[in-house]
Amino acid sequence: MTGALSNIKILDLSRVLAGPYCTMILGDLGAEVIKVESPGGSDDTRKWGPPFKNGVSAYYLCANRNKKSITIDLKSPEGIQMIKELVKESDVVVNNFKVGKMKEFGIDYDTLAEINPQIVYCSITGFGETGLYQDLPGYDFIIQAMSGLMSITGNEQSGPQKVGVAITDVLTGMYACIGIQGALLERTKSGKGQKLDISLYDSAVSALINVGSNYLMSENIPTPLGNEHANIVPYQTFDTEDGQLVIAIGNDKQFRLFCHLIQQPELADDSRFRTNPDRVKYRDELIPLIQSALLQRPIAYWQEECNSLNIPCGPIQNIEEVVHDPHLKERDMLIDYEHPDAGPIKMIGSPLKLSRTPTTVRHHPPNPGEHNKEILSNFKKQKYEEMN
Repeated sequence: MTGALSNIKILDLSRVLAGPYCTMILGDLGAEVIKVESPGGSDDTRKWGPPFKNGVSAYYLCANRNKKSITIDLKSPEGIQMIKELVKESDVVVNNFKVGKMKEFGIDYDTLAEINPQIVYCSITGFGETGLYQDLPGYDFIIQAMSGLMSITGNEQSGPQKVGVAITDVLTGMYACIGIQGALLERTKSGKGQKLDISLYDSAVSALINVGSNYLMSENIPTPLGNEHANIVPYQTFDTEDGQLVIAIGNDKQFRLFCHLIQQPELADDSRFRTNPDRVKYRDELIPLIQSALLQRPIAYWQEECNSLNIPCGPIQNIEEVVHDPHLKERDMLIDYEHPDAGPIKMIGSPLKLSRTPTTVRHHPPNPGEHNKEILSNFKKQKYEEMN
């Protein structure tokens, strides 16, 4: 079965998470992805752990399937020439080196575009290739702090909190993937490639969405609301008889149904709570009333009753519960795969469900230089002596 991007070749000079996550998505969609590392392997995530299985890092496995690995010394003229030769037959180059480093190597966009005018060149950096912060190193935790995301995460007691995963890396990887596919689509009309300048900081700020828009309209600095919502009430976690449940009321009709469910129908007609703007204004009066009612029954009861009325709700599950969720198994979101070193491993599957060209797992996350012979065998020593 042919993948949606099976005619696309990606030269991946990135490491850690944002870049590799981007290229893994493209690989899942069928693209041929060639991961380039320094001899011995230069992706730091290979050593990030525990956990390891037979020396293989779980972190590395999460973002590097469907790739082939070659090792090239970018500090050597021969290594740079290899990259230039590979660019001739590639569609996309992805890198996340610091600003100016690719030019220092001699494989910046302008140079590679002369070799292959159709190349789509994606540069992923912490703060972008222009602006006051362009030379600063970009790490997810720092970006979460600077972007405002941490200032609205947590509550007054906890203080600012980061998201539990490197969310700005994930967002940046997805934005890069979207940009690359947009550039490839445009190329079918113009016949020309182009450069993409994608930054973690830009991506994180874009994720402020409604909270950012709230400030731009009101100039009121948002405060952390914990598990509450800035614009919708009730839309938060509640304690039940045996655990915590999320209730997410999206409109006034749902709220009225919910009030009947918790046997407090009068709340729906209370002038303080009749509409969502009212409920946001008087949330401190409403939430304790709802909380008191929900404590009377267990999670399973509320979930069944809410589902029967199409009232959005869901339990707070730990990762073990998520992994054993039968729904995700039916959705092929948990994959069993055989790794040559780690042995049988499980991976989180792709959320991209395409009807004619579904995503596939064709290659295990590769070892450093695993495909040197397959990919670099065409580069004869004599050829490089002549070129240099």
